[in-house]
Amino acid sequence: MTEQLILEPTPLNAVDRCDRCGAQAYVRATLLNGGELLFCGHHAKEYAEGLKPVVKAIQDETSKLTAVASDAR
Repeated sequence: MTEQLILEPTPLNAVDRCDRCGAQAYVRATLLNGGELLFCGHHAKEYAEGLKPVVKAIQDETSKLTAVASDAR
């Protein structure tokens, strides 16, 4: 019998950077081939359609952006 370990995605933090521009990443795209890409909110929106055929899962934490903005008030 083969056991499969399913890991919960770890939250993104300030160390995680967008693979396109280097800004803080708020989206993790796990690819079908096992790799992953990290994107800022802007680039996640820009590449969303093109990623659909090659992505297994998307972890979207862009809601943190609005939480930070409302905390600053």
